[in-house]
Amino acid sequence: MSSQEPVLPSVSDLLDRAITALPGPLRPQVAEAVRTYKEMLMQARAPKLMFLGRRGAGKSSLINALCGEPVATIGSVLSETGRPSWYVARTPKGDLRLLDTRGIGDRTRPEASNFKNAVEEIRAALTEDWPDAILFLCKAKDVDSHIAEDLENVREVRRILQAKHRYDAPVVAVVTQVDELDPKRVEPPYADEIKQKNIRTAVAALEEALTEQGIGLAKVIPVSAYAEFDAEGRRIYNNYWNIDALVEYLVEVLPRSAQVQMARLSRIRAVQTKTARKMVAAASALAGGIAATPIPVADILPITATQVGLVVGIAYLSGRELSKDAAKEFLVALGANLGAAFALRELARAIGKIVFPVGGEVLSAGVAAAGTWAIGEAAIAYFIENRTIEEAKERFRRKKKEAEEVEKE
Repeated sequence: MSSQEPVLPSVSDLLDRAITALPGPLRPQVAEAVRTYKEMLMQARAPKLMFLGRRGAGKSSLINALCGEPVATIGSVLSETGRPSWYVARTPKGDLRLLDTRGIGDRTRPEASNFKNAVEEIRAALTEDWPDAILFLCKAKDVDSHIAEDLENVREVRRILQAKHRYDAPVVAVVTQVDELDPKRVEPPYADEIKQKNIRTAVAALEEALTEQGIGLAKVIPVSAYAEFDAEGRRIYNNYWNIDALVEYLVEVLPRSAQVQMARLSRIRAVQTKTARKMVAAASALAGGIAATPIPVADILPITATQVGLVVGIAYLSGRELSKDAAKEFLVALGANLGAAFALRELARAIGKIVFPVGGEVLSAGVAAAGTWAIGEAAIAYFIENRTIEEAKERFRRKKKEAEEVEKE
């Protein structure tokens, strides 16, 4: 998240100093909130995904569906994917780091392939880096065709990851090309009893195979990812189905440092909102924990800085690039009057004037947590839900009042 560099490093330093100053009993609780906050905001990075599957299983099509653009070539005759290698799929909304592999079990090898066996090639690629998750792709019509052999390759990849990197990679088994199941004439969202029954049958078959092979940390998700693009890369047709469910699950199982970028890339509002609320919860717990010890208002910059970082993160998550103007827009939504000359490093003090008392009073944990939660909810309304400034301002007031009433009980 390079666009956040003007503000987040200073936030990190402030949080580290604040944690050091806390009484011993409070440190573990607040430290966990700090870890979540830092991993999601300050250590955010591109997700790393590995794609496995036989030739024609739809790896390239699924990559394009996840990115919303034709970033992977699709081989219509011979295998297009060459030797397994890491590459970055770049889009206007963010990047994906991908380990794409030639089809497991291919009898024809792409020109770029330099090993006879796909697993040997994969082993070499995994020496360089490791994926956050493995996506095993199987065509809906092939769930009972040599599936045991394919899943043994998945098990081998997980063994390699455990041996080389001490990492148990979650497996997402994707049933692809469900549009090819009968009746083919039915278009998404597949509101047809026979179509749905055939999809469920394919999913159940793959689930049973995973169980028999003893592959844990796995979930089966059926999708349709076919699309056509013109010469300029514009999508001119698609029959996408259930891609949102796949993305939502990926965000759940990815390391926290990769969740924000995956949600941003997805452009799926429900996924972005759910991810944003994780950040809001961490920031609220952090602010409340810091405020639970007597910290004079003159020294509460770690709390206000936490709130600034939260706004920055939610704005980025929504697909906006961080800028002074974006942060100022949000502050205006809460009723702040800021001059054009304010720099990002000064915004924490500005937010402090909105939320906190002045004159040497001690901030209560409840007020700090309530204010932070309300700021986060208002940011979700404004940046992710595209609400008006007035609507965001109203949500801030309402959520802050709700939180304060709960605190009184």
